[in-house]
Amino acid sequence: MITWSSLSVLAGVGQTVLAAQDAFQSLCQNFPSKIHLQDVTVNFAQYIAAGTNLSIPDYPPSCGSPYQAVSADVCRVAMAVATSNSSQITLEAWFPRDYDGRFLSTGNGGIQYYDIAYTSGMGFAAVGANNGHNGTSGKPFFHHPEVVEDFAYRSLHTGVVVGKELTKLFYEQGFNKSYYLGCSTGGRQGFKEVQQFPEDFDGVLAGAPAFSFIGLLAWSANFYTITGNANSSTFLTVAQWTAVHNEILRQCDGLDGAKDGILEDPDLCQPIIETLICQPGSNHTTCLTGQQAETVRQILSPLYGENGQLLYPRMQPGTEEADASIMYAGTPFPYSTDWFRYVVYNDTTWDPATFSVKDAAAAMAQNPFNIQTWDGDLSRFRASGGKVLTYHGLADQLISSENSKRYYGHVARTMNMGPSQLDEFYRLFTISGMGHCGGGSGAYLIGNTQTNEAGTDPEDNVLTALVRWVEEGVAPETVRGTSATSPKYHRRHCRYPRRNVYVGPGPYTNENAWRCV
Repeated sequence: MITWSSLSVLAGVGQTVLAAQDAFQSLCQNFPSKIHLQDVTVNFAQYIAAGTNLSIPDYPPSCGSPYQAVSADVCRVAMAVATSNSSQITLEAWFPRDYDGRFLSTGNGGIQYYDIAYTSGMGFAAVGANNGHNGTSGKPFFHHPEVVEDFAYRSLHTGVVVGKELTKLFYEQGFNKSYYLGCSTGGRQGFKEVQQFPEDFDGVLAGAPAFSFIGLLAWSANFYTITGNANSSTFLTVAQWTAVHNEILRQCDGLDGAKDGILEDPDLCQPIIETLICQPGSNHTTCLTGQQAETVRQILSPLYGENGQLLYPRMQPGTEEADASIMYAGTPFPYSTDWFRYVVYNDTTWDPATFSVKDAAAAMAQNPFNIQTWDGDLSRFRASGGKVLTYHGLADQLISSENSKRYYGHVARTMNMGPSQLDEFYRLFTISGMGHCGGGSGAYLIGNTQTNEAGTDPEDNVLTALVRWVEEGVAPETVRGTSATSPKYHRRHCRYPRRNVYVGPGPYTNENAWRCV
């Protein structure tokens, strides 16, 4: 029974909670006066209550939504940090009221508010920077190497250094462990940290990394020269790419033991596309000419340079429908075009239709600030006790998953280590049916982003799995994904170089019917 005395106790508890809330808000409001760091200019500090749909009116439209749902009470601190006499980064730090003693830096091409909101909502003191410029255009690189340097590595590392100092200022206890989360460009940045600044993080979660960066841009530029424009005899329509995709599944889907529309190991798939060459009486909207079959063959082949060296591996089969409107759309890939115009040649008139491996050689020789991010010796990171967990979707339509496997082999050979030794600090997981950092037809909900979260248990979430590995020494054996379709199913994704094989019994949606071999 509730009595007046119990009500007074409850009121006292409420007042204590309210006082703590007020103290946190007051700390946030007064925090700028405590910041006296070199090259740091605080723009504002803002208390944000849980449940707020935060408006970000100056967020570049090319970077996403100007609103962000916030799930926890946080103190948002925005600042400018000078990186040279002619460059600066925009940095944000989000400090949660329910803090768990962990620091985390997000990555990627700019401030990704959804990652900062996701991780601060999990109790991390989270930071994110804009990589030295706003928006997705490469124009800020033009005749401005300081901005290129920020993009290559300096923005992220500077944000980590400043962010850690701010975390120690905001919380009396400071932080116990530091983590990183990023995918795509953010995946490359994570490996740049592992390679160049091995003391920055205890744990790095790097998805679909854009390392071998120059090779990646050359490879992406090369697609336009293969397909030609929409009027070219080498161009395939969306319907024809769908036919190619269906034929690849017909030939390769069952190689893993189950016909489920998902390739568990695209390495096994070496499709014969000539089966689609038009025969008399064929429907010419879904069959191919010999020239078009050659287009597909070239796209599914590695890109080699002037001296025969491998620049970038093939696009893994299985992405054809997604890439029909991206890589194979008969238009130049904008990020590659920007790099060659504004960095390699500083020539705004450079024509992407003229791209050849000579351009790739020029870009590779330049490699500003070692943005290639291809160092294979991770011994300093290993010696620091760091752990790197990386994942790559096997249906990635922008960055071939074969490149992550290639880098794994490069590290193994450089460090003279086999998989059992690499497993101590470096684990790569291949996520079947996952597109670029998310999406796709498979069980791709693995917790790498808020939209890809199916729970926070380490068995279902790669970020909390990384935390458990770092702090408890329990290394993830598999990454358990959840499908986004209904009815939902789970699949345990394998640690490379293992691959998933259906062995039964039961339907392919039964996670226990699969084995990593």
